[in-house]
Amino acid sequence: MQPPRHTTTALQARAETPGVAPPIGAKPGPQPGHGLEARMAAVKEDMDARLALAAIAYEVNAAHIETPPVDWSDIAAPPTPIAPGTPTTPAPSPYTTPIAALLHRASLRLQEGGWCAGALTDEEGRLCSQGAIRRESRGDRDLEAQAMNVLLEAIRRRFGPHVESVPSFNDAWANGREPTRMLEQASILADARGI
Repeated sequence: MQPPRHTTTALQARAETPGVAPPIGAKPGPQPGHGLEARMAAVKEDMDARLALAAIAYEVNAAHIETPPVDWSDIAAPPTPIAPGTPTTPAPSPYTTPIAALLHRASLRLQEGGWCAGALTDEEGRLCSQGAIRRESRGDRDLEAQAMNVLLEAIRRRFGPHVESVPSFNDAWANGREPTRMLEQASILADARGI
């Protein structure tokens, strides 16, 4: 029995010929006398050719798609400031339950209109936590009371049972970051309860 003869394919012959690039998609074959580095270089060369072909195909396939020009001045412009107390169109609430939606709106009102301590509202129209809830409840005292109870519970869960009331918690802060955050936490708690 004769040992099998090694036959060279046309692809291997062309790849071994100096100055002739293998066709795109051709698998680099092992070459005698070459180590791992040579094989890795061949794979890299093949991938570079495939990526170049894919980039050309993308350009050709996407050439017919019209895109409107981008007005960069509109994107780079800073947002127009809203004066405190200015009525704004309420953003759609992510919550469908009344108490959770009310607490979320109150949080947004503090973020947009400003926060104050020591009063429901100050001379510049900024609100405390209770003032924001009262404004967003639109005169419904029962809804306001329920929201205040959920807010107090959320505050006590985070800061402990020693917190006496929402106004005392609100007035203990130098800025509105934590009171605003607790309004949002309370809205999550109300939503989890379905109220």
